[in-house]
Amino acid sequence: MSPKKRKRRSKKNREFFQTLLFFSTTILSIAGLIVYLWVYTEVDETMLAIEVQNQVVRELENTAKELKMEIAQLSRGDRISFVARTKLNMVPAHPETLMIYINENIITETN
Repeated sequence: MSPKKRKRRSKKNREFFQTLLFFSTTILSIAGLIVYLWVYTEVDETMLAIEVQNQVVRELENTAKELKMEIAQLSRGDRISFVARTKLNMVPAHPETLMIYINENIITETN
């Protein structure tokens, strides 16, 4: 029996595999960097959008507080009476006076 001969890779085949390995590693590295930059950009844009929305929320809360203060100011009694007198030409109503007469004879008769 003859001893098994090992096949030695030729220099050409070795260089081909090394070149293939180098290019595949390079392409995978570049693809990984592109994916990383894309994800980073998406996250950055999302964070910017969230910050803009938070700013809008703060502005709306501030506007709501201002409107509540304005409502409180406009609903005061002295402000309403001033507008009624000056702009609507209203006059204050005179209070009605009710007088009740009690017949003292009826009260003394029942006792």
